Amino acid sequence: MVSMTTDRQSAEATPDHTPAETARETAARTDELTEHVGPKPEPRQAAVIYNPVKVDLDQLKAAVAAAEQAGAYEPSLWLETSEDDPGVTMAQEAVARGVSVVLAAGGDGTVRAVAEGVRGADVALALLPQGTGNLLARNLELTLDNLEESVSTAFAGADRPIDLGVARYVLADGGSVEKVFVVMAGLGLDAQMIVNTDEDLKKKAGWLAYVQALGKSIKGGRRIRLRYTLDDHQPRVSRVHTLLVGNCGSLPGNVLLLPEAAVDDGIFDIVALRPDGLMGWLSIWSKILLENGILRRTEVGRKLTGGESGTDRIRALRYLRGQQLRVQVHEPEEFELDGDTVGEIREFTVSVEPGALRIRVPG
Repeated sequence: MVSMTTDRQSAEATPDHTPAETARETAARTDELTEHVGPKPEPRQAAVIYNPVKVDLDQLKAAVAAAEQAGAYEPSLWLETSEDDPGVTMAQEAVARGVSVVLAAGGDGTVRAVAEGVRGADVALALLPQGTGNLLARNLELTLDNLEESVSTAFAGADRPIDLGVARYVLADGGSVEKVFVVMAGLGLDAQMIVNTDEDLKKKAGWLAYVQALGKSIKGGRRIRLRYTLDDHQPRVSRVHTLLVGNCGSLPGNVLLLPEAAVDDGIFDIVALRPDGLMGWLSIWSKILLENGILRRTEVGRKLTGGESGTDRIRALRYLRGQQLRVQVHEPEEFELDGDTVGEIREFTVSVEPGALRIRVPG
C-alpha cells in the first residue's frame, strides 16, 4: 500500500555537513570501495537525474564531484526532472549519451520514471533516496539517510539484477498505455488513498497525511467486481476491496505485506483484500502486522505459522503468484504504479521481465 514513514530526506540527514565536508567523506568512502577492485577502467560518465524540490543541490554536487574524481569518472551529466516529466525523457537522454550509471535522486516516482527510461539499456541505476517512501531502496536494504554512502555506492558499488514489472492498461477513455514499475501496482484502497491524500498536508506532516487519506478511503471503499486471468489458468470472477501486484514485499514500519516476494525471483506476488466489515479488517491487519511482520521473519515464527501454507488461511486475504496477470474491471477504477495514480482504467495486464534492471548496490 502507499508508503508511510517518518524518515528524513537524504539531503537532510547530515544537516551540519558543509558541501566540502560532504565531498571529503564521499571521496574517502569511494576510495575505500574501489581500493580492492584493481586497475581503474577507462574514464566513464554518470548521469544525475534529480528532483529539484527534494534535493540539496549544493550537497549533492559536492558529493558527486568527489566520487567522480575518486572513481575515475568524467564530469557527470546533470538532468533536472519537471512536473510534466519525472525522469523518463532525462533517462533516455542519458542512455543516448552513453553513460554507464544513472543516479536517481528523488522519491518513488523519480525511481520508477528513470527505470522506465533505462529499460532495455546496458546501464546501471543507482538510488539516492529522497521523499517519504523509498520502497525499492528499503526492500534492497540500501541506506536511506546517508548521502555520502549512497553516492559512493553509485560510483564504486556492484550491480545487482532485479526484476522489472511492465503494466499495460486501458484508460477509461479508451487510450492504451504501457509503463514499468519496480515496487507495486494495484487498484482499490491503495489507489484511492493516493487520490485522497492532501498534498499540502503531506508536505507539512509527511506520513500523517496518509493516515487521514486511509480513513477516508476505507470509509468510502467498496467491493470491486473484476475478472482476472493468471498466467495460463482459466479466467475467474471475483469481488475485492483491493488488489495489489508486488515485485517487493516490505512496506515502511516493518510491514511485510507480501511475505514470499523477492525482487529477483522472476515472479510477481499478488494479494487480494476481501474484508467483510470491521472483523474482516481486523483479521487482515492482524495477519499483516503480527504474522507477516513479526512471526514470519524468524525460522521459529515460520514454523508456528505453517510456512508458505499459512499465507492463505483467512477469507479476507488471498495470495497468488505468477508471471502475468490480466484484470478487467466492471467499472473504471483508479490504478496506481509505485505510489502514483495513473487515472481510471478499464483493464490492465502486468508481466514480469526477469533480471531486466541493474541496481547499483554496495560491493
